[in-house]
Amino acid sequence: MSDQKVLNRWVVVAGAILIQLCLGAIYAWSVFTKLLTIEGGDYGFTAKQAAWVFSAGLATFAIFTVIAGRLAKKHGPRPIAMAGGLVLGLGYILGGFLGSSFITQLLFIGIVGGAGIGLAYVVPIAVGVKWFPDKKGMISGLAVAGFGFGATLWVKMAGSWFGGLLNTTSLFGLPGVQTVFFIYGLAFAILVLLGSTVMVNPPDGYKPKGWNPPADSGAAATGAVNLTSGEMLRTPQYFMLLLMFIGSALAGLMVIYCIRLFGIDALQSSGAAIDMKAAGIMAGTAMAWYAILNGLGRIAWGTVSDKIGRKWALITMCALQGIIMLLFLGMGKSEYGLIIGACIIGFNFGGNFALFPAATADYFGNKNVGTNYGWVFMAYGFAGIAGPQVAGYFKDAAQGGDVGAWSMPFIIAAISCFAAAAIGFMLKPVKKA
Repeated sequence: MSDQKVLNRWVVVAGAILIQLCLGAIYAWSVFTKLLTIEGGDYGFTAKQAAWVFSAGLATFAIFTVIAGRLAKKHGPRPIAMAGGLVLGLGYILGGFLGSSFITQLLFIGIVGGAGIGLAYVVPIAVGVKWFPDKKGMISGLAVAGFGFGATLWVKMAGSWFGGLLNTTSLFGLPGVQTVFFIYGLAFAILVLLGSTVMVNPPDGYKPKGWNPPADSGAAATGAVNLTSGEMLRTPQYFMLLLMFIGSALAGLMVIYCIRLFGIDALQSSGAAIDMKAAGIMAGTAMAWYAILNGLGRIAWGTVSDKIGRKWALITMCALQGIIMLLFLGMGKSEYGLIIGACIIGFNFGGNFALFPAATADYFGNKNVGTNYGWVFMAYGFAGIAGPQVAGYFKDAAQGGDVGAWSMPFIIAAISCFAAAAIGFMLKPVKKA
């Protein structure tokens, strides 16, 4: 093994980031919500309908991570990642041509697009952990950092860079939203296929030069525990991680869905913005910063967890997220408060995607992390339905731009985060049978 020539493992990281850059497009959904929900516009969706497209994408994404983990184990990671890119691209291309109604956007952007994301998402994480057993937290963060940064790229390209594709571009006579779907679909397919070319597992028995597993760590990574998915699903640790992920992710996904709508209401109610257009620009800036800090949080929390341990990183992250959700309603009434709050929420939310895959490897072993993390990631689907739907329900029930409508959703999100932190105190290593 030591004499065998192997791929430079940092090339795998580059491919992983490129893939995730495209998959992060789902977090750019807020850039479309205002145009979709304007009365008398091209679509006229309710806030709840716009939330359902987003929720369908998140739920389908989560379901297909389980399927992808099983397929990658059987067929290898590269073809599954490639399939994900093609399905994602096809969903957005069809959403461009045919997405003139709520049902067609739900089908093509939500379900087909979400399936493509789910197929491709787990591959870079599982491959990366196998190449970097010495830095599982850091590499989990790096592997998915592109997901957070990608949202900034796609938001800015659609909304503001060079005038914004939504405002300046029309292809085949399609409205701006559908034109952007079509352009993005082509880009996603090409870029994911390119990144997939280096999605290969290391040779059996691979260890980074100069590294040996610590014999006294008690972690699954030492080889003491390597559970199959069936075995994992019978442990209390699995359900603890699942519930923690649901509680923590609910807050971040709620804010991703509603930050533009909430920002406009809050900034106008306080007089910080003179009109809806000005408020929309400020909220768009906060949304972009959310995405940037989302990416940075994945790297930072993953690296921190390698130092202080996954358990304490998870507890700290969840508790901090609960505190900021309680403060966000007041912070959102000023431009800088909205941006700072969005940054902190995005930073903490990003940490989920570094900490939970690394914790899955810690507690249940590296060998089956691809399939096992798919089951843990089901939490994301539950949170993806609950978070946006709670926000959409209270928004639709309110009159006009009443900023008070956002109080209850944020309180619910805070409680879910505190509950996740409390569960974290009960986490213990899985004992070898």
